[in-house]
Amino acid sequence: MKSFKFKSVFVVLFLATALISCSNDDDKPITPKPTTKVALVTDVKGPATGKVNEELSYDVTFIVDNACGEFSKISEVTIGTEKGLQVEAKYPSEVCTQQVPDPKKTVYKFKSAAKGTFEIKFKKSDKEFITTKVVIE
Repeated sequence: MKSFKFKSVFVVLFLATALISCSNDDDKPITPKPTTKVALVTDVKGPATGKVNEELSYDVTFIVDNACGEFSKISEVTIGTEKGLQVEAKYPSEVCTQQVPDPKKTVYKFKSAAKGTFEIKFKKSDKEFITTKVVIE
């Protein structure tokens, strides 16, 4: 009889433990990560001259695939043998109901520690850059 009670208590404890451990009360909802794509630049505006160690700001206009796209970052890119910069946009993983995108803008900061003429190049298409020259005095 003792053996039967011991087994009964053991089974009840095992079932209680199994039911409690399967609870999903503390599960966090999974948030999908946004996707990132290259956005092509349509215009770059900023000063043509500057001074050594002076920070210059350039307004960069780019186009996203849909209205839910937002600026993510500026990264380096190479087309053929030329090096330049590209804008990356991030898009939410959910379906975007706003399909007509407006051109977006971001600011690119340029600073040089040396005098000279510099070219700031942003990716305009898969084969070309938009080039802005700046003279640092």
